[in-house]
Amino acid sequence: MNPGGRAVAVDFVEDEFEEIGYPETLPTYSPHMDESAAARRRLGKGKPEGAEEKVWYDDEDDYKAPSVRSISGGRPAQLALPPPTTLREFIFQNMPSIPPLVYTLLACYTRFHRIGLSATVVWDEAHFGKFASHYLKREFYFDVHPPLGKMLVGLAGLLSGYNGGFDFKSGADYPPEVPYVAMRVMLATFGVGMVPLGWFTAIELGMSQWAAHLVALMVLFDVGWLCISRFILLDSMLLFFTFLTVFCLSKFHNQQSHPFDFDWWTWLAMTGISIGLVTSVKMVGLFVTALVGIYTLQDLWDKFGDLHLTPREQAKHWGARVLCLIIIPILVFMATFKIHFLILNHSGPGDAQMSSLFQANLYGNDFHNNPLEIAIGSKVTIKNMAFGGGLLHSHVQTYPTGSNQQQVTCYHYKDENNEFWFWPGWDQKDTVWDPKYGSHDPNDEEVRFLKHLDVVRLVHVPTTRNIHSHTIPAPVTKANWEVSGYGNATIGDVQDHWVVEVLGDVVRGDVNRYLEPKSATVDPRARIHALTTRLRFRHQVLGCYLSAGRTSLPQWGFKQIEVSCAKEEAGSKPAEGTIWNVESHWNTKLPPAARSLSRSPFLTDFIHLNIAMMTSNNALVPDPDKEDLLASKPWEWPFLSVGLRMCGWGDSQIKYYLMGNPIIWWGGSISLIIAAFVSVGLVVRRQRYGGGRGTRKPAPNSLNGDSGRNGAALASRPGDGLTQREWAQFWHVTRIAGGGWILHYLPFLIMGRVTYIHHYLPTLYFAVLMFAHLLDYFVFQVPSTASASLQAVPTSSISLSDLSSIPKIIRTFRSLPRITRIKVYVFSITVSAIFGTFWWFRAVAWGIEGPVRDTWGLAWRENWNIYH
Repeated sequence: MNPGGRAVAVDFVEDEFEEIGYPETLPTYSPHMDESAAARRRLGKGKPEGAEEKVWYDDEDDYKAPSVRSISGGRPAQLALPPPTTLREFIFQNMPSIPPLVYTLLACYTRFHRIGLSATVVWDEAHFGKFASHYLKREFYFDVHPPLGKMLVGLAGLLSGYNGGFDFKSGADYPPEVPYVAMRVMLATFGVGMVPLGWFTAIELGMSQWAAHLVALMVLFDVGWLCISRFILLDSMLLFFTFLTVFCLSKFHNQQSHPFDFDWWTWLAMTGISIGLVTSVKMVGLFVTALVGIYTLQDLWDKFGDLHLTPREQAKHWGARVLCLIIIPILVFMATFKIHFLILNHSGPGDAQMSSLFQANLYGNDFHNNPLEIAIGSKVTIKNMAFGGGLLHSHVQTYPTGSNQQQVTCYHYKDENNEFWFWPGWDQKDTVWDPKYGSHDPNDEEVRFLKHLDVVRLVHVPTTRNIHSHTIPAPVTKANWEVSGYGNATIGDVQDHWVVEVLGDVVRGDVNRYLEPKSATVDPRARIHALTTRLRFRHQVLGCYLSAGRTSLPQWGFKQIEVSCAKEEAGSKPAEGTIWNVESHWNTKLPPAARSLSRSPFLTDFIHLNIAMMTSNNALVPDPDKEDLLASKPWEWPFLSVGLRMCGWGDSQIKYYLMGNPIIWWGGSISLIIAAFVSVGLVVRRQRYGGGRGTRKPAPNSLNGDSGRNGAALASRPGDGLTQREWAQFWHVTRIAGGGWILHYLPFLIMGRVTYIHHYLPTLYFAVLMFAHLLDYFVFQVPSTASASLQAVPTSSISLSDLSSIPKIIRTFRSLPRITRIKVYVFSITVSAIFGTFWWFRAVAWGIEGPVRDTWGLAWRENWNIYH
């Protein structure tokens, strides 16, 4: 020990002080960090090779700390303290747990306070509450979001005693038997969990406790996060799992010095599980997944340049990432869909989104009552077999361009406009009984079963229009021909003729091998079956195929899927959009056929549903002919130019307005701009004056101190005033906060779907981290004296976790170093501004009662439609 330096050790038993030697300099301590921040920048925990076990003794007995590995962060292994013998010792040892505990209790108050004030269905509770009803009734439904969040809503309903009988109409009053308060409280618990996650993430990112307090307070007091967490919505779960993913990534980052140990594997796996959970709530979770992916690629690239790692170790690192960050998230994501399918095993309103074979295995489905074999004269619905395919559909509306004939589309919901007849071509004898126009008595005609290469007309049942194609380009896919509804039961031409091509059967295989071309009858083994036979319809004149892609028609086509006649080169593989099957089938001349169908494979159903979700989500584009008062543009979000009314605005209604805390939103957005300039400035300064590759010349006015007095220090420090460890930490936090914000925000600028202000709420978290990070860099981690880098931590420095120092600080505040007082001023002013704006706008989240004009002073910006 160097006797020149002195420090104080505390004996917990005797409560006495002794002086011990201490090194003159602390190589792991930075002039820009307080004690806790410096500790987090040291190498990961664990003792070096050859180090002896740390043993603590007191005067009466001895105690040896057990060497137990625990799941903890990148802070170095702390000496295990002996069991506390006094209340003061217990408080001291558990002091780090007190701030997050206090913030969690405060979060419970803010999230649960007056949560049941509005007894009406608020905003999107109309959707997600209804989905909970479907889960409880086990009815299959369809939605554009993955199922995990909605299953958790259903679980909240189950645990609170809801029976699934309420239809959740928007603005409707909740009946007494719906425990909406209990459901809201359970989902608001995810909002509570955001607050301690914010605290712990800031700690793991290496921020000082000043900054960690600010992060927790901003998460606690933002009225946007508060408001969205208090209803039966998915957003609280999305936000919680986004926070959790960033936290787990930060924990894993702090384990990098001890690869492949228990903590390293734990937090890498937890990061993968978190990715799977957040993407299983909403696909927006892919944005934070991209953040983890970019971090991982950079990390592996750095390891690739480390010549100390053998090829075997490199392969182990790659394999660990593939397992934990690719395979585990995919398995979690797929598992939520598997549970979704297992629960929803009854027929419901979303059946038509799935394949015919999937629907046939749902309880309550009527397919088993249908005839099995298709005949001329059968009434059918025709399903496209592509992933996400819909039902062939037509309606009385006409194309505004092209032929101006009746529209033909694909539709994902069941109604009578999906029904068609198989009728013979115009050149064949009419053996079909037409209930509208009359024909031969069906009892006098022999049933003629449909087979491969038969020529038929597809006649729309409600309008009797023939499905027709001609050499007019399709309205959207100009390379294909238009398909329309033309004529009626007595008017038509050869452009109505379609040749049936059988590709096979998903159960029976190749059925065409049983065909006998010269036979007048159809071998039963070659007949076309409902649900399982794969068909194509080739236009007899044009040679193109009836096709449904994933292209949606404009608003005049009700955003339904475009159907066209696709040209195809001879010998090419059939396009999946040209393959169809008969789904529902009615024919009074044929008996119902009981059949045992194999189930569709889970992987097929999983892919099918995900493509249908993406197709429907892409169709949610703004309607230029309608004004959506709730929608907003992404560039209006960062500086809080808009808000959103979540419910009716009558004087007698409880009103909620989705907006943010202006100080937090504006401060976060400004900090992102400042961070860009600071980052560029540090790079330029480091390049000019030196950095990790060696020092060139001291920067003028450097924080390292006087060049004459501290020349030795300057010679070993880069010109930007940051050690290599501080430099790495600064850029790590900047990349996480700035990169996360960019990855969450930019996609909304380029996507065409309709957007709302709540889409910015996950992005806001990264702005909050950047806000605290910059305050930490410029204020809270600045040393109290110019030569602080050469000294131990001053005993008079502020420690927010040391309650015993607070009275002394109050008494001697003016004697504190100037920079310390600046820290107190900045922290106090920032916290006061955050809490003050929260308290001013608290009513928009807790509910505005009575006429809104009686609550004055809320419209800080003209675009906030609170009063008008």
